[in-house]
Amino acid sequence: MNAFGLIQIGLILSSTTIISSLQCNHLPFQQRKVIENSLRLLDKMGKEFPQQCLREKMSFRFPTQVLQPRQKETVGAAIEEIFQHIFYIFSKNLTLAAWDRTVLDQFQNGLYLQIEQLEACVIEKHTQHCQSKEVSRLKLKKYFQKIDCFLKDKQHDLCSWEISRAEMRRCLQLIDKVTRKL
Repeated sequence: MNAFGLIQIGLILSSTTIISSLQCNHLPFQQRKVIENSLRLLDKMGKEFPQQCLREKMSFRFPTQVLQPRQKETVGAAIEEIFQHIFYIFSKNLTLAAWDRTVLDQFQNGLYLQIEQLEACVIEKHTQHCQSKEVSRLKLKKYFQKIDCFLKDKQHDLCSWEISRAEMRRCLQLIDKVTRKL
């Protein structure tokens, strides 16, 4: 390959890195948009919280400390992990959830796209904060396992899905609050 070809490849690679960095710099703004849209879709997905489900309320205790580290990259990794768990939960055994399927698909697609963007930025900014990321990852895994077990214990009935939907709403609101501070 000649020198001109190598220069072209170098320019393409550097412009790709610059574009990727620009996307990562605008990520908090993009996340706010995605979260606003996700919250709107969660509301639109189903009707009001069913009265018969009020007595079944459950406290899952979101680990808020995972969204409070000093490093933006660590927060980004935690948010990516949260989105992955939400996507997973809303991708299984939804037969008893009386939700608008089109809106649910839009919700899942928005989460998936955001996960893709976050993965690219987290990989790009892979830092030495691996230990705090792992602690956050374990706390989030435990939190989402509680929700998953709750759904399984209730055999994925309507109330368990509505309670889980309300919990995901609270979770997204916490992320929104954090991203506004970044």
